Amino acid sequence: MKLWSMPSSGNSYKVRLALALLGRDCEIVDVEESSAELAEAKAAGRLPFGKAPVLELDDGRRLPESNAILCWLGEGTRFVPADAFGRAAMLGWMFWEQNQHEGVIAVRAALQTYPARRHLATPERMADLLERGHALLQVMEDRLAGQDWLVGDAVSLADICLYGYTHTAGSRGGFDMARFPGIGRWLDRIAGLPGYRGLEA
Repeated sequence: MKLWSMPSSGNSYKVRLALALLGRDCEIVDVEESSAELAEAKAAGRLPFGKAPVLELDDGRRLPESNAILCWLGEGTRFVPADAFGRAAMLGWMFWEQNQHEGVIAVRAALQTYPARRHLATPERMADLLERGHALLQVMEDRLAGQDWLVGDAVSLADICLYGYTHTAGSRGGFDMARFPGIGRWLDRIAGLPGYRGLEA
């Protein structure tokens, strides 16, 4: 397999993390933001939706969208709950991550990380994203304050999915993670999983 991956992106990272936790071999092709490699991959039609990550299977089929890739990789593994309700609950968190969490937590970090976007980081917008982000992190905190994992009593794709941008919410996004001790313990549990690989690895 081959993964077209943006090294700085949480969406790409969560796929790399899943691959590492599953012990799956995969060639990683870096296509960083604003790079010639990204432009070339787009021009060559390797990114069906025009963005990374994209997983290219051994037979040449390409699968875009990070959470779709996670579901494909997780099929039949311990990271997908065995019961129907558990699977639906897992997907609920993954939908929420893309629909709510990513659009605030990741966006605030991106405005501070990528030079081409910094002109969009007005004080008003950054303050709004900070307030909204803290509210979203509180949703996770409410769940994790008394539970080890987001779904059931074991790690699932929901945890891998939300780890991607949450673990850098403080360092990159400027969110006050001291307010969320349950999330902090959860981050440590994921970092302690066998096969774990960090963002820069």
